[in-house]
Amino acid sequence: MIPNTDEDHDFNNYRKDRKMKRLIYLGDSTVTFNKIATWPQCGLSQGLLLYLKDDVFLRSFAINGRSTKSFIDQGRLDQVDGYLEKGDVVLIQFGHNDSKESDPARYAPVDVYTENLKKMIRTAKAHEAYPIIISPLTRRYFDEYGAFMPGCHAGYPAAAQKAAEEEGVPFIDLTSVTEKYLASIGEIASRSLFVYPKDNTHLVMEGAIVFAGFIADGLRKLGHPYVDLLCAHDAKTVDEDDREAVTPYMTFEGSGKSSDTEELKKTEYSNETE
Repeated sequence: MIPNTDEDHDFNNYRKDRKMKRLIYLGDSTVTFNKIATWPQCGLSQGLLLYLKDDVFLRSFAINGRSTKSFIDQGRLDQVDGYLEKGDVVLIQFGHNDSKESDPARYAPVDVYTENLKKMIRTAKAHEAYPIIISPLTRRYFDEYGAFMPGCHAGYPAAAQKAAEEEGVPFIDLTSVTEKYLASIGEIASRSLFVYPKDNTHLVMEGAIVFAGFIADGLRKLGHPYVDLLCAHDAKTVDEDDREAVTPYMTFEGSGKSSDTEELKKTEYSNETE
């Protein structure tokens, strides 16, 4: 249970007076709201802020290095349980660390991962909140010829979809859309989205904004109450964010040409270790 301060009470009263909506985000380092110490790394929770209406409050419970198993074992789901309120929208996104067999504290086989996601879903439902499962975004993996290599998360994205379907909650397939996007823009252009050349997993602000746009698209397609969280796609200021978000934020058309194949063949490329 997160302790309340006088400031928390003041804010909660303000939020209720303004009828603010709440978006709660559970996840790992690809979601985390980073501070200056880890700059330029940015998480999806930071990018998503640009797509939300001004009366939406986002709280990220995501933390670096966590899998579904370690998130639950460390009592972080209990913190979420103590924080949730009726009507909250809860985004649940894991998968980067669950497959790490060499780390018993984090490793969750696909069947355990599925059950852990279901536990998170049920926690949200118990508060009459609206949980949404999001599959993990892809890693930036290309071969020596510059061709994108999909499937880095093996069976985990399908397991995320299974958990959502069996619990009857919405699912956003972030894995597939980010794989398609990276394949479309190519190896060289994709570098600017990640903390390259340091690693091929974590995002910089530009990447967080682009990929959070795909999440916003997914929320829009789900309709009400999810689309009600989003500002209009062409809103320039907070004063213009009360229009409906009726068109996608990101499209593959005009997103940039794939890098030239012949140029890539001349470029030495190797995946950097994380």
